[in-house]
Amino acid sequence: MSNEAPEFRLTAPESVASDPDAIEMLRFWWSRGEPVMVIKPAFDDPKTYGAILAIAARNIAYVYHANKGLDQEATYRQILAGLRQALEGPGYKTVPETDEPKNVQ
Repeated sequence: MSNEAPEFRLTAPESVASDPDAIEMLRFWWSRGEPVMVIKPAFDDPKTYGAILAIAARNIAYVYHANKGLDQEATYRQILAGLRQALEGPGYKTVPETDEPKNVQ
């Protein structure tokens, strides 16, 4: 991650950095060909994460529009199609990582 180009490095927005009540809920990486994440169960109602995913989809579409010139609505539809495909597909297995050293032979 340290060799990542500066334009791709993510930093907390000032509005978050200056908010003493802000909480980080999720970190997401693409590593070794698959998604890796750390998730905090930050809400009493897990449905709140569904709303956050919907907001994230809209924001992702905007970022592709702003940075790559793609049509925002078409991009949003592609994101939703990918989400539908993943939800209806075979699924992913949740593999929790532990702090225990792995037995490598």
